[in-house]
Amino acid sequence: MDVQTLRLFREVAGGATVTETAAGAHLTQPALSRALRRLEHEAGAELFRRSGRLLRLTPAGHAFKRHVDLVLDQLDQGLREVGEIVAPGTGVVPLAFLHTFGTWLVPDVLRGFLREHPGARFELRQHGEAGLEAELLDGTADLVLTSGDPGHPQLRWERLLVEPLRLAVPPHHRLARRRRVRLADLAAETFILLRPGYALRETTERLCAEAGFTPRIGFEGDEVETLRGLVTAGLGVSVLPLPHAAEFPAPHLELTDVDAARDIGLAWASGRTLPPLSETFRRYVLDRPQGTM
Repeated sequence: MDVQTLRLFREVAGGATVTETAAGAHLTQPALSRALRRLEHEAGAELFRRSGRLLRLTPAGHAFKRHVDLVLDQLDQGLREVGEIVAPGTGVVPLAFLHTFGTWLVPDVLRGFLREHPGARFELRQHGEAGLEAELLDGTADLVLTSGDPGHPQLRWERLLVEPLRLAVPPHHRLARRRRVRLADLAAETFILLRPGYALRETTERLCAEAGFTPRIGFEGDEVETLRGLVTAGLGVSVLPLPHAAEFPAPHLELTDVDAARDIGLAWASGRTLPPLSETFRRYVLDRPQGTM
């Protein structure tokens, strides 16, 4: 079994069509199909069944893919480590982060690290909290910046800072001229929230429960800036971090009856030795004073 065929197998097993995979590998479709059939012959089992334009994994294919993922992840990590030994300070750091950190935290941290390690490169991905956890567990990211401790036994997490949350209200809202407000006073309002599965959604629901009510939801989204824009348009209110990248006319009010804040931290797989450059980046992030985040 050659490495290229295993990589092609993983791509098709992940949902890519044979046409897409062949084009990306600069192969003809018949050549890719022959390679997959050879792999099935070597594995001694049928790994795929056709379903329309896609190939679906058989039970044997699912079992085989788990081991292929482990082998390729270990191989890629080994190649990165060798590259960093040959040329210290160079290489790639696979980093995933929460959507809301892309406008302030991630650029600031990367800018400072690259000043000290100009040969480093970053492979970046954005997700909600569930996606970030999966990146670490699957080995596709070495480190993630996320809100709150994932609480997973295979993951380590350390707090970097505490970010205050505010109540965003429309510019012409009855409370817009206030600097502070009780969340309980908003019980009758329509709330604009992230979809279930995001930590900020869970935090908002918890804060509302502490204030004595269940929020009436007018819209569920996937991006904080979308929520902020809808609040500005007058469609509801939302508990959000302060804007970092742009000015929004929506006032952001301090909440006085609940502890409105979220922890921001760095997480990594506890049982895995990080490649040298990723370990250097981990230490850099953890050693930065909170005020420089």
